[in-house]
Amino acid sequence: MRKHLTVAITFGCLTTACTTGKHALEADATTVNAWVSSGNQQHLLQEQAGLRLSKYNNNEYTTIEVDSTQAYQQVEGFGYTLTGGSAQLINAMDDTAKHRLLEEVFGTKEHQLAVSYLRISIGASDLNATVFSYDDVPAGTTDETLAHFSLAPDLAGGTGLVPLLQEILLINPAIKIMAAPWSPPAWMKDNKSSKGGVLLPQYYAAYAQYFVKYIQAMQAAGIPVDAITPQNEPLHPGNNPSLKMLAEEQRDFIKYHLGPAFAAAGIRTKIVVYDHNCDRPDYPLTILADTAASKYVHGSAFHLYAGDISALTKVHNAAPDKAIYFTEQWTGSREAFEKNLRWHMKNVIIGAMRNYSRTALEWNLANDPGYGPHTPRGCTQCKGAFTINGNHVTRDVGYYIIAHASRFVPPGAVRIGSNSAGKLHSVAFKRPDGRKVAIIVNDSDTETLFNLRYQGRQAVVALPAAGVGTYVF
Repeated sequence: MRKHLTVAITFGCLTTACTTGKHALEADATTVNAWVSSGNQQHLLQEQAGLRLSKYNNNEYTTIEVDSTQAYQQVEGFGYTLTGGSAQLINAMDDTAKHRLLEEVFGTKEHQLAVSYLRISIGASDLNATVFSYDDVPAGTTDETLAHFSLAPDLAGGTGLVPLLQEILLINPAIKIMAAPWSPPAWMKDNKSSKGGVLLPQYYAAYAQYFVKYIQAMQAAGIPVDAITPQNEPLHPGNNPSLKMLAEEQRDFIKYHLGPAFAAAGIRTKIVVYDHNCDRPDYPLTILADTAASKYVHGSAFHLYAGDISALTKVHNAAPDKAIYFTEQWTGSREAFEKNLRWHMKNVIIGAMRNYSRTALEWNLANDPGYGPHTPRGCTQCKGAFTINGNHVTRDVGYYIIAHASRFVPPGAVRIGSNSAGKLHSVAFKRPDGRKVAIIVNDSDTETLFNLRYQGRQAVVALPAAGVGTYVF
């Protein structure tokens, strides 16, 4: 097995084996730091040596060109959903193993993952061990004043999500958090169940206050919630927990209740609509077209279990003043590492960012060896970035998908121009420190040679089959 990929350096000939005039040309070259993962797992975020950009080269290879004169959206972060199940597994580790894992994921030093954005659930998600809301009352009763509201299910006696977030914020105080409910309290719904049903209009005002209390309680715990969505996957009421919320219902909830409630309470947490698949861009567009509702809306969020990633650009073009977020995609436990790596790099990391997203988030930070915890009817095949078995941690494909971006593209970076060609797909960024980053996936079954070019200088790079490279220069 090779330790390094073949990297051809362009000094007028194709490799460093060409020595004539080499030293004279090196002064006019730029070093590129490169990290590569391959579909066959022979390379896993492996640093590559000896890559330099030079202006001396002629060949017929495909060219991926980075253009920093073109500037698009600013990056807010890359990361995962930290589910209650993930928190439960991490909190069960001994203190040394737990701290080591948290530093690896959220630390910003060399070789750490530098995750900069998290999504969490308001109440339980389907990757919690049990179903709960923050205001559960006995069947047949209600609590419109929210007198029984409590974060207790996510405190130390429950999942431990809240204290875990406090630990994470000590490591990275700048991390951003987006929160989404999978269901309101069952007493607010027509079917009085955590699964499915619709939010009764008579409880819209109480539910708006539920969000207010949640954000205030989290803030009191030292956890700032940067953004919320009113409902996770509002067109998928078959999960447990879940809720069906049509676009018109979400529009009216925001316009008449949630937006005014946030304004009255002085809450600056952003409201982001939709949070579902790319096949229904009409959903966020319905809300954004209503000026009375959209004045409270910061942007729209998407998943890609259906539709095409270009839907993000359709929504951006219709409302360019509103932000776009990509908030969820799961890697399947029954799919090969190679298939997950190339699809997610092409569609989630590269595709979402090329279509104006400010984030790219994978679904679920961690699971146990049986893909739990999960609720009844919750996801049984969702493969987290880590598999945790006691104190033993295995890094799965979701780790490398996010790492190729999060380690090298910090918040505040700006997407810049780059092209895709044939089976090579790319996205590029300019970091706050001025360095450029290109992320390129080879969506083919053979190793591919290509030119990486910037401002008239280039290098010939080899990228393995179903491989991804991150290049910093």
